[in-house]
This record gives sequence, structure tokens and C-alpha cells, in this order.
Amino acid sequence: MSVGKTWFTLEEAQNKFGIARALLLVWVSEGLVRAEREEGRIVRINVDDIQLQVNDMSHR
Repeated sequence: MSVGKTWFTLEEAQNKFGIARALLLVWVSEGLVRAEREEGRIVRINVDDIQLQVNDMSHR
């Protein structure tokens, strides 16, 4: 469980993890990363889910 902030905007996630926006959106569309939407637009994504994907990428 995270102690800090658990939901980032796409831009915050890009900056923190150095991951392309397109890849983040793929993960969201595949259901690998949870997202909060407002009016059909993604406004926040779950940092813990992103970290799991990053860890998975580094172990391949």
C-alpha cells in the first residue's frame, strides 16, 4: 500500500516514470492500470498499478 499520493495525472505519471503517454493509455485500455474519468476523459491514473507494470517490464 502506498503511503503517498496514489493517483497522478497522465502528465505527472509521464514525468515520474519516464513513460510515454501512449503506453500509459495502452495499459489503461487493457485494464492493467486503473483510471478515473471525467466526462469520458482520463484525468487520473493509479500509481501503484503503473509501478507494477514498470516492475514487470524490468523483469523481462
